Amino acid sequence: MKRRAALAVLAAGALAGCAGTAPAPPGDAYVFAYFIGNGEDGLHLAGSRDGYRWDALNGGRSFLAPTAGKAKLMRDPCILRGPDGIYRMVWTSGWNETGIGYASSPDLVHWSPQRELPVMAHEPTALNAWAPEIAWDERRGEYLIFWSSTIPGRFAQSEAAGDDAGANKYDHRIYATTTRDFATFTPARLFYDPGFSVIDATFVRTRRGDWLLVKDETRHPPRKYLQLAHAASLQGPFAPLAAPITPAGLWTEGPTALQVGDDVIVYYDAYTAKHYGALRSRDLVHWEDVTARMRFPDEGTPKRMRHGTALRVPADVLDALRAR
Repeated sequence: MKRRAALAVLAAGALAGCAGTAPAPPGDAYVFAYFIGNGEDGLHLAGSRDGYRWDALNGGRSFLAPTAGKAKLMRDPCILRGPDGIYRMVWTSGWNETGIGYASSPDLVHWSPQRELPVMAHEPTALNAWAPEIAWDERRGEYLIFWSSTIPGRFAQSEAAGDDAGANKYDHRIYATTTRDFATFTPARLFYDPGFSVIDATFVRTRRGDWLLVKDETRHPPRKYLQLAHAASLQGPFAPLAAPITPAGLWTEGPTALQVGDDVIVYYDAYTAKHYGALRSRDLVHWEDVTARMRFPDEGTPKRMRHGTALRVPADVLDALRAR
C-alpha cells in the first residue's frame, strides 16, 4: 500500500538533485560514480584522495547491474550521502522513459532493490527524464530530486528559436520534487526555466554558498557550454546566469563539483572530444583549466568515464572499496 501511495503521488507530481557538500575534513576521500558505453552494465566507481588522481575501483567492473525501467540502463548516476549516512542514488534508466531509477546503500557495495520512480507520469506527452540529481536541503530537512524533461509545445518561444527542439524535438527544462522518506513525494513542478533548452543541472555547494550549474543545450547557434547562477537556497531564487565557464567550441555535459581544500573543482564530460575535463576556482568567477593535471580511468578508450558525480566519503569507505 505504501508503494502504491508513493506512485500515486509521483504520478501527480515528482522528484529532485545531487551535489557535493562542505570541504572534506582530514582523513576523508572522494568517490566518482559514472557509467561507460551506453550505461548497459551499470554503476562504475573511481576513487581519489586528492580530487586529481582517480583510479577505477573493482578492477573497472560494474558494482551494480541495472534492473529498473524498460531499457534497463544506468546512465548519469548521482549519489548523495545523506545525514543518516545512507547513500542514495538516482539515474537515467532509459533514453525515452519518463521515470528514473532509484536505490540506496549503506556502503556503495550492497544496494537495495532498484525502483523506478515515475516522475513525469503525470505529463502524458513528456518525452524523457534525463540526468536526475539528488541533494539534501538541510534548511528544510528534505531531499530534493531534479531532472531534465521535454514536454512538446510547453515552451513555444524557445522551440521556435531553432534550438535543439527545432532539430530533434527536445526542448528541456528542469523539473523537481522533494521527499523526506522516499515513500511519498511532493507533486512534480517546473524547477528552473532560463528561457532556453537546459539540461544536466547540478548544485555546486561551497564555502562561499551555493550555485546552480547548468548546460545550455541550444544547438542553433551551438552553445553546449556550462554556466553558473548563484542560489539563495536550494529552492532558489537563482541569480542571472554568469558567462560560460567551459572553453568556447568545446561541447560539454554532465558537470559535477567538489570543494577540495580552498578550491572548487568542476569536472565535466567533453563528450564530442571523448575525454573528461576539469576547472578550478576560489571565487567562482575566475576559472583555471586543470584538465592536464587530472588522471581519469581508461581515458581514450571505449571504457572511458561518462557523465558522473563526485562525492566525499569517509576514508574507510574508500579503503573498503579498494580492498575488493
